Amino acid sequence: MYAVVVTFLLKPGQAERFLPPMLKNAATSLRAEPGCHQFDVATDPARKDEVLLYELYSDRDAFDDHLASEHFRLFDTAVADMIESKEIRCYAEVRG
Repeated sequence: MYAVVVTFLLKPGQAERFLPPMLKNAATSLRAEPGCHQFDVATDPARKDEVLLYELYSDRDAFDDHLASEHFRLFDTAVADMIESKEIRCYAEVRG
């Protein structure tokens, strides 16, 4: 598995605008991308302008397919002006 953790810091007051397209992107990823196994969207009421994503893909290629998908590109363009910063961390599964 290949895990991706994304933390968005939104511009003040943008959470209500940001979350509907974010949730649509997550649902479409799970439905349309065979390599996407989990796509969680999480928030904390104490930090309303922060959104955390936890995504699981089969491998790095599946994540790259996600980034190249039309639905992701449309989402990314639609929310660009709502985002103050974005941190992406990727993790490959360790097997013993």
